[in-house]
Amino acid sequence: MKSILIKDTTREEREEIIRSSLDCGGGGCENCSSCWLGGGSPWEIYQDYIDGKREIREINMEYNERYRQDRQIRG
Repeated sequence: MKSILIKDTTREEREEIIRSSLDCGGGGCENCSSCWLGGGSPWEIYQDYIDGKREIREINMEYNERYRQDRQIRG
């Protein structure tokens, strides 16, 4: 498996990584429910990764922490 780190990818590759990870079995975002359940737009969430500012891991950690805090879930 090829690295998905910013240093190992181009912007176009990062866009494709996000696009392919959001493709739920060929159905796209229609069945995700993230946006309307308060999760936010996946494209906005991962824009820093696409722009080469933050790694996916950092974004996911921050998102998960906010999710736990909003729901008072202990990690």
